[in-house]
Amino acid sequence: MTRPVLSNDQARRIFLDRHALLEPPTGSATGQALSDLVARLGFVQVDSVNTFARAHDLILWSRRQTYAPRSLRWINDRSRATFEHWTHDASVVPTAFFPAWRLKFARDRARLHARWRNWHGQDFHGELDNVLAHVAENGLCCSADFDGEREEKSTGWWDWRPSKVALEYLWRSGELSVSKRVGFRKYYDLTERVIPAEYLNARWSDEKIVDWACSAAMDRLGFATSGELAAFFDLIKPDDAKAWVADALSGGRVIEIDVMSTDGVPRRSVALPDVLDRVAKLPLPSQRVRILSPFDPALRDRKRAERLFGFHYRIEIFVPAAKRRYGYYVFPILEGTRLVGRIDMSREGKRLVVRALWPERGVKFGLGRQERLRSELDRAARFAECEELQFCEGWLRV
Repeated sequence: MTRPVLSNDQARRIFLDRHALLEPPTGSATGQALSDLVARLGFVQVDSVNTFARAHDLILWSRRQTYAPRSLRWINDRSRATFEHWTHDASVVPTAFFPAWRLKFARDRARLHARWRNWHGQDFHGELDNVLAHVAENGLCCSADFDGEREEKSTGWWDWRPSKVALEYLWRSGELSVSKRVGFRKYYDLTERVIPAEYLNARWSDEKIVDWACSAAMDRLGFATSGELAAFFDLIKPDDAKAWVADALSGGRVIEIDVMSTDGVPRRSVALPDVLDRVAKLPLPSQRVRILSPFDPALRDRKRAERLFGFHYRIEIFVPAAKRRYGYYVFPILEGTRLVGRIDMSREGKRLVVRALWPERGVKFGLGRQERLRSELDRAARFAECEELQFCEGWLRV
């Protein structure tokens, strides 16, 4: 039998719908509505870079432009609808997913223990006990609460202060949780004081976690290879996902499809059996121009972004300025189902400064598109609490 085929346009539409980027960025972004959005995405990556807005805030704002950063802090630090931990990177995750993260706690504990012991010596064990006892007795703490240690360096974990290493290890292994952030500083407490009991006390078998991780990833991707399913939450091993796909295919829970890339080459994937019916029911894409985070979940897999959208992207932080094609940290621009360019902008005092915009190949920024961009930049300026929008001379590049 011939496999169903998703055209490149169909693939883009279902993929963007799964990532809440097909519809206009309107609606409530507080309380339960914000919790539901994070659950729909699966997780939101947390990052400290703040040239315009922090990654997690921009990810949510690009989907709900009524969003304000204090709303995420509320659902995470107060209502506990989300918690912070690791996917492929530090992320905000729905607390309902906490039972699945026990598998990651166990694997991180084994993997990091040997590595960090080699970096820090046998004293590493004692520091873990000291820090855990301190948190148990005193409650909330951060690395700054431990005095008398050498200054931190910026060359890697091996140069962190002992208490910071211990806090990070205890967090990654699940014994501590991030209770809140002040600025971007993490404050830790015992996990049993942070995670609600119904999720803290739930125990899932490894088999259930694998099934949940693959099923949840499939729901949020629309179509995927087994490797993409494993990488989505980064909870399970590629072989686990490969076995799950084989079982799901034999049981009819998924089907094989061909997904067309921008270059016309099909890529074998799996999808839910009603994938073509789902595509037919999707709304037309919003033509609103919107600015995305470089860490947007729709773009996290750079190779997939290039296949689906013809968009080659990397952050050129470590590339010498003279060799950069773009600025070191530029923001992708989405219009409808196309990535139409990338923009170099930053908040400078009360001004949002646009230094440069590079259209994608074949995309023209005529007056109409420039007006739509200007409207989005005005909204972005208000989000960043800027009073002025400034364009540098020659900002629109060829």
